[in-house]
Amino acid sequence: MGKKVAVVLCVAAAAVVAAGAAVVVRRQMKRSGKWARAMAILKEFEDKCGTPIGKLRQVADAMTVEMHAGLASEGGSKLKMLISYVDNLPTGNEQGLFYALDLGGTNFRVLRVQLGGKENGVVSQEFEEVSIPPHLMIGSPEALFDYIAAALAKFVATEGEGSHPYPGRQRELGFTFSFPVRQTSISSGTLIKWTKGFSIEDAVGEDVVAELTKAMEKIGLHMRVTALVNDTIGTLAGGRFYDSDVIAAVILGTGTNAAYVERAQAIPKWHGPLPKSGEMVINMEWGNFRSSHLPLTEYDQALDSDSLNPGEQIFEKIISGMYLGEVVRRVLLKMAEEASFFGDNVPPKLRTPFILRTPDMSAMHHDTSSDLKVVGNKLRDILEISNTTLKMRKVVVELCDIVATRGARLSAAGIVGILKKLGRDGAKEGAEQQKSVIALDGGLFEHYKKFSACMESTLKELIGEEVAQNIVIKHSNDGSGIGAALLAASHSEYLMAEEP
Repeated sequence: MGKKVAVVLCVAAAAVVAAGAAVVVRRQMKRSGKWARAMAILKEFEDKCGTPIGKLRQVADAMTVEMHAGLASEGGSKLKMLISYVDNLPTGNEQGLFYALDLGGTNFRVLRVQLGGKENGVVSQEFEEVSIPPHLMIGSPEALFDYIAAALAKFVATEGEGSHPYPGRQRELGFTFSFPVRQTSISSGTLIKWTKGFSIEDAVGEDVVAELTKAMEKIGLHMRVTALVNDTIGTLAGGRFYDSDVIAAVILGTGTNAAYVERAQAIPKWHGPLPKSGEMVINMEWGNFRSSHLPLTEYDQALDSDSLNPGEQIFEKIISGMYLGEVVRRVLLKMAEEASFFGDNVPPKLRTPFILRTPDMSAMHHDTSSDLKVVGNKLRDILEISNTTLKMRKVVVELCDIVATRGARLSAAGIVGILKKLGRDGAKEGAEQQKSVIALDGGLFEHYKKFSACMESTLKELIGEEVAQNIVIKHSNDGSGIGAALLAASHSEYLMAEEP
């Protein structure tokens, strides 16, 4: 009897073990099935983001074609190719005292720059940052510009010994106004619309320089706005001041844009007299570029349709700092929803748009620790996802790499498009290769090292080693500040008087 019981117990125990093992196997299969699904989502995304060299050449060619179309007629292209009226870039010979006002958000800066010509360059610079009270962002044009003029006057009053304008001369100001403007001359432009939280209806359609001038006159501040510019053109001016080979500027920051120097005769839509210099700076507004060759994914399409400006700024939405982290979040969300990547429940924070910022993505991408500690900390602190394995963290880094690489390589293709338009891409046989310098600025370019390194290596890959020796990418800082002061100097009304 005892033997029978023992056998029965052994059989029962074996059955329990087998059942338990089956559950474990099923779990493992389920888990490995989910992991396989997560990897399939990642792989499909990587394939759709692909930027083989042939595709990049098509993007560069499309950029050149759109540039031609935008220069030919207003509205002829998704690229606005705006005429900036800047026909004299700094030469480095500029001398004297110049001011700049940089208005582009909830703060504005006033700057004072002393220029010492070829020998001394920028002798000194001082600035002050002033925040705009929220009620002035939605009040009247007078209230806003009176406030700005008062801050300018206060700043002018702090001029030290040796930093006064030449006797009998009015102070001159470069005004960086980073809102959409229809430029009508080098020193005038009407506001098209407000962005960034401003909403002063009465200012729309008005000349922003006239508004500022009125406010300055009211308080007896003798200052003339000699240049109304945007930050991209300021970056171009800053670059040219130090290096006469600078031909274009690109901003890669929260947003993105490019400006370059065009031959005035190559602008069919320009109907005014040709400038004496024979050149005109064009503000491309390249963030709005789009082409069937751009590698867009379902995540980009969803991001675009959820945005405040669907169908607009497509290039910006795949290459600029505002959006890279958001694309990563959207892919992680799909992996969490369809493959339980972060466990059985989808982390609630992962559903919050724009919670994953590009600086955080960059920190994860640059994590060199053996256990990817930075990645683990970011996932925990931002998305409240704890207990991530090294395997999962590696996937997150890979995802960051896919998104950053696509953006960097497309940025390089855009630059090649500009070089092609100017005949500086080395395509012409026997053409003497001039040195071409591109001035770059923006937090994405400056701080996301893997992005900028990838962009520069892609540029070499696209134009070839030989031509690449003549193409230089140069960091040009503070275009919206010093660049604006330099443009005030190069468009000074006293320049004419100084010419022999």
